[in-house]
Amino acid sequence: MRLVVPGCVNDLRAMPWVRVFVLMGFMALYLASGASVFQAIEEPLEMELQQKMIIIKNDFLKDNPCVKDDDLEALLDEVVRASNRGVSASRNVSGGPNWSFGQSLFFSSTVVTTIGYGHVTPLSKPGKLFCMVYALLGIPLTLVLLSALVERLLLPATAMLRALNASLGHLYRPFTIRLVHLSIIVMTLVVFFLVVPACVFAYMEPEWDFLDSFYYCFISLTTIGLGDYIPGDSPGQPYRPFYKVATTFYLIIGLTFLMLTLTVFYDIPQLNLSTVFSSVKLDEDPEKMRLSGSGVMGPGYGIGGLVMRDDYNHHDQRRSVVQIRPHLDDSPSPEDTTPVHARDMRVH
Repeated sequence: MRLVVPGCVNDLRAMPWVRVFVLMGFMALYLASGASVFQAIEEPLEMELQQKMIIIKNDFLKDNPCVKDDDLEALLDEVVRASNRGVSASRNVSGGPNWSFGQSLFFSSTVVTTIGYGHVTPLSKPGKLFCMVYALLGIPLTLVLLSALVERLLLPATAMLRALNASLGHLYRPFTIRLVHLSIIVMTLVVFFLVVPACVFAYMEPEWDFLDSFYYCFISLTTIGLGDYIPGDSPGQPYRPFYKVATTFYLIIGLTFLMLTLTVFYDIPQLNLSTVFSSVKLDEDPEKMRLSGSGVMGPGYGIGGLVMRDDYNHHDQRRSVVQIRPHLDDSPSPEDTTPVHARDMRVH
């Protein structure tokens, strides 16, 4: 016999919306606090630069009385407008063309990877139309390519998790082993795709220090793409086309490994905060279960967590099948927490 209290069912159903509103409030607070910090840090420097530019402009007019203030303002407006479109009036000849093949390949990669630095943009209307069509087709194609590469990288990542579980499974809990596995992948990402490339960029770029280079690598691989630092644009840059092509390959490979890291992170149920704000469990929605079985469901870029399920072939031999699906169970079983156990399994 169950005791049913009127209104409790509706209250429980409303709880996911309450959690979402709490998340929205936290996000608004996070944005406001970020805006306050950026304002406190950057506004004084901006005011200082503005005062410096006013002094330089007044000194120029004082030293050149034949130049009118309005003419100088018109010239500065044209220089700024051209600079915003990737054309520098001060070093455009020595810096090389913006639309050589190497530069164009670099621009194409920033479009299809959604990095979009914005330092160089199409100047003509046909170029703008082609850019929209190119992005419409290229972005999904890039996601498919990156997803396929991540699926291949999941195989050695799974082998490493199996080895860790075999050697440490009798000493530590499955969740601890998963954290060790994630830490190894994160350290690989930081060292080989942030620190080492930052050292290379700091050596290649005459005006960049290590912090500037590390900042560029982070902003690029996270697809933020502010465009304040662009490799290969310094005057007289040697091997500029090759440099741009190499940077293009770095961005694609780095994005792939970043996606792998996010996939491994997402597959740890205890760290997957999205389950807290999910109103429907996976086993309550047949459509989600069907999609998860086909590998369609997944975080962010369309790739879910790595799990191992048991299947049988026609010889009734036990085998492991690698599938891509998210974990949405708030209280996972040990099999879900550590999908790769210390037993002899073949990955197909």
